Amino acid sequence: MIKLLPGERIDDLERNGYQIIQNREKFCFGMDAVLLSGFARAYKNERVLDLGTGTGIIPILMEAKTEGEHFSALEIQAESVDMARRSVELNCLEDKIDIVQGDICQASEIFGKGTFQVVTCNPPYMRDNHGLKNPNLPKAIARHEVLCTLQDVVREASAVLKQSGRFYLVHRPQRLIEIISVLVSYHLEPKRMQFVHPYADKDANMVLIEAVKGGKSMLKVEEPMIVFEEKGVYSKQIQKIYGF
Repeated sequence: MIKLLPGERIDDLERNGYQIIQNREKFCFGMDAVLLSGFARAYKNERVLDLGTGTGIIPILMEAKTEGEHFSALEIQAESVDMARRSVELNCLEDKIDIVQGDICQASEIFGKGTFQVVTCNPPYMRDNHGLKNPNLPKAIARHEVLCTLQDVVREASAVLKQSGRFYLVHRPQRLIEIISVLVSYHLEPKRMQFVHPYADKDANMVLIEAVKGGKSMLKVEEPMIVFEEKGVYSKQIQKIYGF
């Protein structure tokens, strides 16, 4: 029996019967994490690392959706680590997923260099000095670059990846030029990109990127993903990713 702490709840992930423990007062995963888990690829015998895993949503969903051999996940906030570990136990995935407490800025020291074929990350989108910062510290850390910057994330992703390994990132289109510049500076070549639009006639508010360590310069921009066909009605693309 998994113990729930005050304010916690168990949510159904609609995949393999998996569930996740969340606390709305702290931070709940969003659509961006789910979309990243659908965009990222992990093949047989590949080892995957999720940087800044929060409550473990990405490794749990990727274990359900891919053939990856093993999933490690790094998170600095103790409360999130505790919830993620209990969610792993709740789903009987202790042999497939490890939740490690630690700083993204030290990922290559914690796991070693060149140890993973795949790295994923749903990082803080806003620079520490931009936007209204949530007074709730766990939410602020998840949304603003309080404890790590984009450069920290990309540097450590490149360091822990094997040559030809793949890095999967979800971010905001407003920072796309900066993102590509930082990726290339750490020898991560963007290879696939997909823009996510709330509606077909609205500007993109998310971008999904796959970059390959040491890859050659050639980028494929995939068909845009549209979230809603109309108000309150998910598109078929989204329904497929969510498993509806």
